[in-house]
Amino acid sequence: MRGILECWIKQADKLEQFKKTQCNKFALHCKFHLIKGCQVLTDEEYNHLQIDVVSLYILFLVQMIASGLQIIYTQDEVAFIQNLVYYVERAYRTPDYGMWERGSKYNNGNPEIHASSIGMAKSALEAVNGCNLFGEKGASWSVIYVDIDAHNRNRSIFETLLPRESSSKGVDAALIPTISFPAFATHEETLYTKTKANIERRLKGSHGFKRFGRDGYKTALEDKNRRYYTLGETKEFENIECEWPMVYLFMIIDGMFKNLPDQVETYRDLLKALMTKDDNGDPCIPMYFYIPEEFVEMERQEPGSQPRLPSSEGSGCTEPLYLMNQALFIIAQLLTADLLHINELDPIRRYLPSYNRPRRGGRYSAFQGTAATDLVVQIVLMAESMRLQAMMATYGIQTQTPHEVEPVQIWSSNELVKVYQHLGVNKKLKLSGRPPRPVGALGTSKVYRVCGMTVLCYPLIFEVSEFYLYRDMALLIDDIKTELQFVSRYWRLSGRPTVCLLIREEHMRDPQFKEMLDLMAMFKKGNCDGIKVRIGRLQNLINSSCIEHLDFMHMVDSADLEFSQLNQVQHDYIGYQSLTDVPKALTYKEDSIDLSFYEDRPLYDVIDAIRGAQGIFSKCQLFGLLLKREGPSYECLGNTVEDHLTALYNLAGTMRYWRVVRYSSSLLHYTVDSISPFITAVLVNGKQIAVGVIGQKETVFDKPMSPAEIRSVIYSTIQPYDVIQAVLQQEIVLYCGRLIATNPDMFNGILKIRVG
Repeated sequence: MRGILECWIKQADKLEQFKKTQCNKFALHCKFHLIKGCQVLTDEEYNHLQIDVVSLYILFLVQMIASGLQIIYTQDEVAFIQNLVYYVERAYRTPDYGMWERGSKYNNGNPEIHASSIGMAKSALEAVNGCNLFGEKGASWSVIYVDIDAHNRNRSIFETLLPRESSSKGVDAALIPTISFPAFATHEETLYTKTKANIERRLKGSHGFKRFGRDGYKTALEDKNRRYYTLGETKEFENIECEWPMVYLFMIIDGMFKNLPDQVETYRDLLKALMTKDDNGDPCIPMYFYIPEEFVEMERQEPGSQPRLPSSEGSGCTEPLYLMNQALFIIAQLLTADLLHINELDPIRRYLPSYNRPRRGGRYSAFQGTAATDLVVQIVLMAESMRLQAMMATYGIQTQTPHEVEPVQIWSSNELVKVYQHLGVNKKLKLSGRPPRPVGALGTSKVYRVCGMTVLCYPLIFEVSEFYLYRDMALLIDDIKTELQFVSRYWRLSGRPTVCLLIREEHMRDPQFKEMLDLMAMFKKGNCDGIKVRIGRLQNLINSSCIEHLDFMHMVDSADLEFSQLNQVQHDYIGYQSLTDVPKALTYKEDSIDLSFYEDRPLYDVIDAIRGAQGIFSKCQLFGLLLKREGPSYECLGNTVEDHLTALYNLAGTMRYWRVVRYSSSLLHYTVDSISPFITAVLVNGKQIAVGVIGQKETVFDKPMSPAEIRSVIYSTIQPYDVIQAVLQQEIVLYCGRLIATNPDMFNGILKIRVG
């Protein structure tokens, strides 16, 4: 028992390391040990990073618990599973080694983004969300929570990659168990049909399926003394790849779930010709079939003409069975003989779309929403002050203030991040809980019950961010429409989504606030660009909302709980009666100075120039020069350089003077919020993205990177040559990511987007 416990603790340590280390570097820099009994395999013996394996474990754990088995008993085990969920939530941006444990098809030790791994992660997250690991009558703290926005990123990246497996593998048999049994990762009929047909057309053989094109594994030409191939070696394996009967078995099971009797019969007949017998006369399925070395050249010249021999594994007699084939064979036989029903094989009904699955009772959200066409998005309009509320009322827009919705509290989504950081914490296993990842559009569309409080969070687009884009009213209006379209399209939870739109007083002063009023008038009609919306008072909308009970907070020490809600702005005078009374933002222009004149001047000359500067852009340039010379903490004129620049940034923002806003935000090294998913969206569409100033060195993003790495690249590659481009190129990256997600056809024929 002591040895097993040590293995558990070692595994937990590695999981914690993964959360603290960038996902795409984990494969190269961490020692993530696989437990096989008490035997520990290291990186040198095993390509460990396979997100599909961890996802499959979670998926079948839920299936077994749903069937009535009691498997999880302790709080430590619950915390461990919750942290495994955090592990697979990042699958969409984590290059791994995939189902075949080899990474890219070139077998050179490089992991890559795999659709099969992401699809398995998506299915596992759907299955485990709201699952009580102790069974139906389990405790409140044994429930597993999934970040619905992380799930949705996995879904969108997975469906974008299909029918491809990865950047190096145009087609891969690993996608069959992903789109069908056991994962059922997509219920989009077109995607499913296209992917399956692509695999059958390009990989199906007379003795099984090839795993993927130019797969050298177990072929007669493969050098078994080398772990990796040399450059260009995969060409040697073209048309002589091994064929694997395992995929025939998956196709039989797929035909049973999809009610395709012709497919079942076809693959049963193909399988019969491949079976061997063991000493007891029982059927055995060989692991694979290969071309003997003496027939390789003739097979290359005329594919399919030469005989294939079965592998020693799984051929019966004295050789060991290939257990995966035998297990799938037994399942296929039970299904085709009507001794096992598909509902018994899939107790949680993964094979059905979420809205057709049996309703799960209980207090926790589950993927059981209505079809997207029937969905109504509920909208709560929240005014920051009574003065703003009165002004909006004169235009026929009914809003509520934070005081009016009490006892319901309005929170920033950042407060929700603080709550979730208590989930999955376990000191015994040294697990620190959820990383401080932001809560996205779907997560903020739930109503939460936390420690006896009812809470609604406003979305990230209303956060006062350090990056300047939040100040642009035209962009905010576009973001609101995009947010509602996104929620309407991808909401799959029980109950309706409830979106809180926060209207601030600074919005009133924007010259484009009239367009915001037009948008709200559109909401009143119940339709926003084809989306069904319902606007109303929060108290009336709660009953039909999706409510998430965060019961794990009852176990947290109350001394650690400190949350702040949205404060109502108080005014002695409530009254602007129309937009014409509201002070508008000033339009401001000035000429820039010749900064090169001051570059070699003494420090006191620069400070004197700042004192005498009339324009804020001039000041910004001069403070930038001080920042470069003396650093952000240098004090002058009663404050640090960084504080002066921040003040100028805020002043320019209120004046909508974008030149200074961009210049100062670049000097302060600000980064677009959540820039990493936008770059990932470009990459999974098969494009590369390059940043840098033309004429200077460019940096190409060809794999997902963390926000910290992206920030480092941008400010080391761009800012030394062009201050404003360091943030301007971030804007363009953001728009490219959004555009390619909604209109991928616009990027046809483009291999690399050179942002500069």
